[in-house]
Amino acid sequence: MKKITSTLLLLLSMASFGQAKEDSIQFNTISKEILNNGKGYIELKDLTKNIGHRLSGSPAYEKAVQWAAKELRDAGADKVWLQEVMVPVWERGKESLKITANSGRWKTLKMLSLGNSEGTGGKDMSGEVIMVKSMEEYDRLPPEKVKDKIVFFNYPFSQSFIETFRGYGDAAKYRVTAAALTAKKGGKFAIIRSLSSAFDDVPHTGAMRYEDNVDKIPAVAIGNTTADELEQLLKTQKVLATLNSNCGMKGEKLSHSVIGEITGKKDKSVIVVGGHLDSWDVGEGAHDDGAGIVQSIEVLRTFKKLGIQNNHTIRVVCFANEENGVKGGIQYGKTAKEKNEKHLFAIESDAGGFSPRGISLEMDDSKRKQIQSWANLFIPYGVYNFEGKYSGTDIYPLHDLGVPTAELVPDSQRYFDIHHTNEDTFEKVNRRELLLGAVAMTQLIYMIDKNW
Repeated sequence: MKKITSTLLLLLSMASFGQAKEDSIQFNTISKEILNNGKGYIELKDLTKNIGHRLSGSPAYEKAVQWAAKELRDAGADKVWLQEVMVPVWERGKESLKITANSGRWKTLKMLSLGNSEGTGGKDMSGEVIMVKSMEEYDRLPPEKVKDKIVFFNYPFSQSFIETFRGYGDAAKYRVTAAALTAKKGGKFAIIRSLSSAFDDVPHTGAMRYEDNVDKIPAVAIGNTTADELEQLLKTQKVLATLNSNCGMKGEKLSHSVIGEITGKKDKSVIVVGGHLDSWDVGEGAHDDGAGIVQSIEVLRTFKKLGIQNNHTIRVVCFANEENGVKGGIQYGKTAKEKNEKHLFAIESDAGGFSPRGISLEMDDSKRKQIQSWANLFIPYGVYNFEGKYSGTDIYPLHDLGVPTAELVPDSQRYFDIHHTNEDTFEKVNRRELLLGAVAMTQLIYMIDKNW
């Protein structure tokens, strides 16, 4: 009996070794194909330079919809379609922010209104600036100290976290809530220090939120250098600021997410890989999230080019409206539920096109451990971190339906230097880093498709 058991274990071990070797060879084939022949970098240049930034509801976004549909067809998708979604329409318009102190001279500051903020209706809005450096400090201010003032939330992006997304998460509450908090105590408008890891003067935009039954006052962001200068002024002088902005919500309109797939040979269970097609209305939306879009299309193209016979349907989703509403992700999840589509897995790339370092896994322990058991296959490609337990914003509706979800984890050190700014351009993306992200995603989808 012992001899039979030992023989069986040996056979299983040999089979496991043979399987690992086969997968390693396929990983290498995928990597060589994408690094040598991948189209993602060329596609990204086309998207960013010929369409540019593409806020949901804008004419540029509608051009991007047609662009994505064509690229998916060219990549070999069996089926491409547009999924209807109602998106909010926000427009920036002209804007300016000026300050003056004891000298009496006015200085124009670099600034950006926060996304979804209401403006001043094109009229000057002026007042005295007061500064707080934390939420707790603001909470201690009585309403009479804030009434008719302009509140400057000067909370710096923490440099202590090695994983910069933690610094972003720590500071994000100031961007999201500054206007509502200021309005509750009677302030005129809010200024925030940008959510930026860089030591420069580039302002960063991003979504903010209003609260019901609270006045919708403006909120703007300034860069780190300007924030430091304003802080020094406020220590010794009374500072007045004047804002003139034309931004605001313009209702909703019908738009689309773009979806393409290659049909499963075994069944129609769906594996989703995606990113968001929209961007903010500054820069070119290269890292956020043009990179994720072209990486996702690269996955589909590589399966077709290499003739990999996928067991399950591999579906690329270019989500609409992640930046200021997540309407595309919500609609996708709603439609999947209504159609009773079985989704095996979903991964999103929405953390920049830098070198991939890992894959974050938001799923039950058995699935996590299975993927983590494949780690040695990924290590030769610089992908080693499988410890994260979060996934992308657009696929949260799928996660809420019980679908295992994941997110590509690139090196994060430079991402928040340029995130949501005029600096997020094609020139900031490195071809090899971008394509290595597509390699890791394709390798993972290959393993999921084969083993689930």
